[in-house]
This record gives sequence, C-alpha cells and structure tokens, in this order.
Amino acid sequence: MTSEIIDTKDLKNDPVFGQLSFDNHEQIVFCNDEDTGLKAIIGIHNTTLGPALGGTRMWQYKSEWEALNDVLRLSRGMTYKSAVTGLNLGGGKAVIIGDAKTQKNDALMRKFGEFVNSLSGKYITAEDVGMETRDMDVIREVTPHVTGVSEAIGGSGNPSPVTAYGVYMGMKAAAKYKFGTDNLEGKKVLVQGVGHVGETLVKHITDEGAQVILNDINEARLEELSKKYGTKVVLGNDIFGLDLDIYAPCALGATLNDESIAQLKAQVVAGAANNQLANELKHGTMLKERGIAYAPDFLINAGGIINVYAEVEGYDKAESLKRTENIYNTTLEIFNLSEKENITTHQAAFNIAQARIDARKKEQNS
Repeated sequence: MTSEIIDTKDLKNDPVFGQLSFDNHEQIVFCNDEDTGLKAIIGIHNTTLGPALGGTRMWQYKSEWEALNDVLRLSRGMTYKSAVTGLNLGGGKAVIIGDAKTQKNDALMRKFGEFVNSLSGKYITAEDVGMETRDMDVIREVTPHVTGVSEAIGGSGNPSPVTAYGVYMGMKAAAKYKFGTDNLEGKKVLVQGVGHVGETLVKHITDEGAQVILNDINEARLEELSKKYGTKVVLGNDIFGLDLDIYAPCALGATLNDESIAQLKAQVVAGAANNQLANELKHGTMLKERGIAYAPDFLINAGGIINVYAEVEGYDKAESLKRTENIYNTTLEIFNLSEKENITTHQAAFNIAQARIDARKKEQNS
C-alpha cells in the first residue's frame, strides 16, 4: 500500500498546531508500518468526560494533509457528539490512508489494532466509512479497545441502523419545528449518499410516505435502491436547487458551503454526514439567515456511538434505541434554544456540550 507523500514546499504554515481543526487536541498519533503498508493517524481531541471513542475511517485521501485535517475535524466532532448526548466519553477518531476495496486486509487491521492497543484505552476504536463489523472483529484479536464487534462475540454489531434511526428522529424533530408536524408523509426529501446509514434512513422515511430522491456517486447502487424503495434518482452534483422540503446529507462532509446554501431550496437540513458545515460559524449563520432549519450533525448522527457505548456501559439494544430516540427531544431543545438566544443551532448544541465538559473539568480540578 502506498500513499502520496507531501513535499515540504506544499506544507502550509503551522501544519498542525496552527490549524483551526487542531483546536487543542490532546494527542495525535501517526502510525506507520513498512511490512503491511499501514499509514494511519489517530486523533484524540479531549478525554475530560472519558476515553476517546470514535470510529476508524479508511479512505483514499488525495494527500496526507487532507487525511490529517479530516481526522482532526472528525475527532473534535466526536467530543461534542458524546458530550451533547450525555455520554461519559471523550472525542477521538482514526483514519487509514488507502482504498478499502483493494488495500484492506487482516494483517493491516491487526497492525492498526496494535497501535490502538499501545494507547492503553485512551482511544477506543469503532467502525466508520470503509470499514465493516468483521474488521472490528479482527482488530479485537489484538486489542480490547474496540467496539462495534459482532453480536456473536458479545458486541453491539453494526452501528449503522441505530445511527440511521437517530437521524430519522432528528429529521422528524426538525420537521416538527419548521412545518408544525413531524409527519413526513408527502415531504420531498433528498438523501445524498446511500451507504449503510443512508439506505436505512431511506427505509424509515419511505415507510412513512415521504417522496424520496436519491443521489450518490455509485449509479449501480442508486438503481438498486430506487427499485427496492420506489424512489426517484438524480445524478451529479447539481442537486441543491431542486424543489425539496428536506435535504439529508449522508455522504462526506462540507456540502453546506457558500455555493450550495445560496442555491438550497429545502427548508430543513437533517442528515448523517459528519462536519456538514464547511465553516461552522459562517455557514451556520447563512442557514439561519435564510430561515433553513439545520439539525446539528453531531447531535442527530449520535445513534452509532450510543449503540457502541453499550459495550462500554453494558446496556442492551433496547436501551440503545431508547437513548437514540431521545435525540428527537434534544433536537427540539436545540431549536428552541437557538431561537431564544438568537444563535445558530450549531452554536446552541456546541454550547450545551461545552458546558458539560467545563463542569466536569471544574469537578476534576476542585
């Protein structure tokens, strides 16, 4: 396995500590193994509330710089995701540079697991883009610091269905706030990205009678799911000007930016993707000024971590679903707080999460 090596002249000034996404990370671990070709980065943002739990993503990044920035943003997001949902967990994430379809193998997974194990539980890994439950089982062979392993060996299994359920709850809450009802029947919903989470979300909302449009880079997948769920399909990136009620980004992040928000006709944004706002302050404000109800991603996509947290705390699937269903109530609280304090929904959710972290830190220091 090989990856692009950045030339020194291409490095930006202050490539780590000076970046906005660094945001006082506690630890960044660069993992390299010549025999397996492993090149990975583990980001540990904050462990005030507990060990840093977050998935591992395997992706063919264009550069090491892109991989570093991604893991920093993702691990930071996990801190606030766990905090706002009341979990005693910190924020961490990992990325493996490579093509999951052609370069992933058991030896690579075990070697990555050894790096995770070297952190002695400060970071606990799980499944993310490009990874499967079986990969977590292989990692478990070399470290106990992994969640989302198969139910057959005592784990919580694939977190995607629970993630999708949380997004569904958040979407219904956003609809309740914006339209006065959480009934999605007849609502025009664009789901961008139909992987494991996206497909399960599609099932929930089509079962409720929503008019669903699918968008993905995988045309074969679109054709398959269109037939399965009776949905429409739109190809390409020219999607934001479509006549929609709800936009559900469920692929990679940063789809909410200057260009897309200016075109967006949907009145609600509620999806599973991480880091949907290209710039949290600027684009959160743009959505607010346009009257678009944005359900913060790090809140409504928290079902997955709620599910795998069961392996840490020992609660069952029924409790996972109950906690995930509460995302509906928390989302409504966020919208009401946003309106009351005249701040963006992202800032409202962030403030609640940060207050919990600050309170715990005060306890620890007293």
